[in-house]
This record gives sequence, C-alpha cells and structure tokens, in this order.
Amino acid sequence: MITWLHAGLVGEPFPSPSQAWLEPNGLLAAGGDLSLARLLRAYRQGIFPWYEPGQPILWWSPDPRTVLDPAALRISRSLRKSIRNGGFEVSFDRDFEAVVRACAAPRPGASGTWITVEMRHAYLRLHQAGHAHSLEVWQHGELVGGLYGVAVGRLFCGESMFSRVRDASKVGLAWLCRHLVAWEWPLIDSQTPTPHMLAMGAREIPRERFLERLRDLTSRAPGADAWQFDPGIHPLDADWRRGDG
Repeated sequence: MITWLHAGLVGEPFPSPSQAWLEPNGLLAAGGDLSLARLLRAYRQGIFPWYEPGQPILWWSPDPRTVLDPAALRISRSLRKSIRNGGFEVSFDRDFEAVVRACAAPRPGASGTWITVEMRHAYLRLHQAGHAHSLEVWQHGELVGGLYGVAVGRLFCGESMFSRVRDASKVGLAWLCRHLVAWEWPLIDSQTPTPHMLAMGAREIPRERFLERLRDLTSRAPGADAWQFDPGIHPLDADWRRGDG
C-alpha cells in the first residue's frame, strides 16, 4: 500500500525512496502538503511532487533517474546558430512568476497541466525564500522562453521549461549549463526522460547512484557567484564542454 502523508505535520518523514513502486515507476507517497519545509526536505532526499488537478499530491522518486551533466551538454549546429544570431537575451530570476505561469500554460496536444495553481504558489514561495530560480529568454523585449527549478546545495533540480519561438528553451538551457560549469555545479536533475532532454545530452543512472551524488552535492555551499548572471560567460566558449557536442 502507498504511504499517506498528513497536511500540517511539518516534521513527518518521507518513506525511503527504495520503497517506491515499480509501476508506476517511482510513486512513493501521497497526500501531505506543499509547505516550504516539506518541499525542501523532499528535494534533499531525491523526492519531488507531480500530480494533476483532482488528484492528491503525489510524491515520486523514479529508478532510473534522468540527469544531465552540464559539461556534457550537446549543442547542435542549428542551436549554435540560434545562440549566435537569434537575437536572444538571457537573465536569471528577473521574472520567476512569469516563467512558471508560462510553463503551466496549455501545450499543443496536451489536455491539461501538472503545474496546478497550488504548485505555482508553492514554487513562488520557494523562490521568495531563495531556493527556486528561473532563467528567462527574451527576444525584442518579449519573454519567449525559459525554465525554472530548485537549487539544493550544488544540484539544480529542473522542473519545467517552455518556448514560444524556436530554440528558445534550448538557448536558455545552454546558458544555464555554461554558468553551472563556471560555478562548479556538476549536475542537473531532470527527473524523468524526455526526448528533448535526451537529445541535449541527458542520461539515465540508477537511483542509488543519483542519491549518492545528491548527498554529496547537498552538503556543498552553492558559492557566492551562484545565480548572478554574467554576460561574459557564453555558451559558445570553446573550452567548457566535454566532447564535440
């Protein structure tokens, strides 16, 4: 049977990720709340919420886990062209709420969104407390792409991204990865595989290996330069990625 959590019990523990279901892969617990303390405890244990309107809050820790090493990001020739000539500007944390709202908007071919109003409010509270961050991609002064996620130690847990013009989210991911390498943040948690992230260099690793890395990275301070955008740190620099992209 699934473990049921109780709203308002701030110190209530999560079950061990090893108890997560095989099908659906990673389902660990249900219920509880999206309080700041519970969310931070979840992310520090490799657990995240993911549910649809009308469902209870569902908590997950899948095996295998999808991760991206920022230094292994694949930048295709077409993406290089978009970075160089697309007229994009990038910022960090300029409009977190707008990025989350755009990520929650209906997508072509999708019937709904997992980013409920309750989830939007919860991640805004995380952002206001300094734990959640956004990257915005602008073109001609308009917000055309972006992503957001949660930072724990030196791990960035990616939650969602959006594009309103071609390659906007990929451009944002390239800038993010370049900065993470500069800050010595060695891993992005992508949670579950998507064709988009796999094409950019994400890979699957055993959950236990991910949890080992999580314990190491959450013990490290993020560094004074984290989440300070530096226009001199550019994704087309020649020497920051492994391989030929």
